[in-house]
Amino acid sequence: MNIAEYLAPAGWFVRNGGPRYVQLRQRLVDGIEAGILTPNSSLPPERELAEITELSRVTVRRAIHDLVRDGLIEQRQGSGSFVRDRVGRVEQSLSHLTSFTEDMARRGVQTSSRWLERGMFQASTDEVEVLGLAPGDQVSRIYRLREADGKPLALERATLPLDILSNPTEITTSLYEVLAAAGRRPVRAIQKISAVNIAAREAELLRVQEGAAGLRIQRISYLSDGRIAELTRSLYRGDAYDFVAELNH
Repeated sequence: MNIAEYLAPAGWFVRNGGPRYVQLRQRLVDGIEAGILTPNSSLPPERELAEITELSRVTVRRAIHDLVRDGLIEQRQGSGSFVRDRVGRVEQSLSHLTSFTEDMARRGVQTSSRWLERGMFQASTDEVEVLGLAPGDQVSRIYRLREADGKPLALERATLPLDILSNPTEITTSLYEVLAAAGRRPVRAIQKISAVNIAAREAELLRVQEGAAGLRIQRISYLSDGRIAELTRSLYRGDAYDFVAELNH
């Protein structure tokens, strides 16, 4: 069934069945959930949708707007409206100190990274303060887009003192795996989680709408002797992650 046949009003529109934009919105939702409107497929232009559904362009626009807001439809400038490729939600425990690679491996998910920055740099003021360094010291920095089964889930920027990670190019998959091999794997961490709206550049990398909900996480990790080993600032897609904490009395 093509989209014109699926959206023909005889198959779903009910006169006096409620607001027209609500009926159209639900028809589109049903089509997405049933796989009739497949991920990354394009919708006809607004004018054509109005002709197919025999509704006004204002009604069509309102239904599409609601689906964009709900994260089901993505509007790409100059290209039109597309069905979003929905990412399955991932639950990550806040009770255990694990890496992204380890989290995904336990779920049988293959991970990959797109490197955005990797090298040695002069420490910034806040890196000096957090990591307990001297002004002018250098640090290892890695910044990458983390993907699971080819889908972007998070942006992760980690900074470590040079004596903890002397060669950032050693990192190919798991940072913690390299640190563990050197006897410098962190054993505990403090994390701060904040809700944010994702800015334009980060949204482009994560393949979400600008302003979409995200989770920004700052992690400060410690070695067994109490020394701070790592400062990581990450941005996770809000539609893909749930962070879960176990509370005991």
